[in-house]
Amino acid sequence: MLQNVSILQQAGVAVLAVATAVWAVGLVRVLRRDQVDADVWRQSQALRALPAQTGPPRAETVELTAAERAAFAVLVRQFGGDGRS
Repeated sequence: MLQNVSILQQAGVAVLAVATAVWAVGLVRVLRRDQVDADVWRQSQALRALPAQTGPPRAETVELTAAERAAFAVLVRQFGGDGRS
């Protein structure tokens, strides 16, 4: 032990060291518990209003009339002929 340091000062340093270790252990435990609680909360708050999808979304198709197909062909020729995309 140091000769110039009193017993009370040495005891104070020891008490502070123990208190710091206890505080650090408590803080780690609280943070871990809060992390688990946050994960549980996030899972419970998942988009409950939307129906669960069992697979990939289906491709949707729309049948075009002959006039719509012709108008689309005109647009394709119009945009394709200029070299613009």
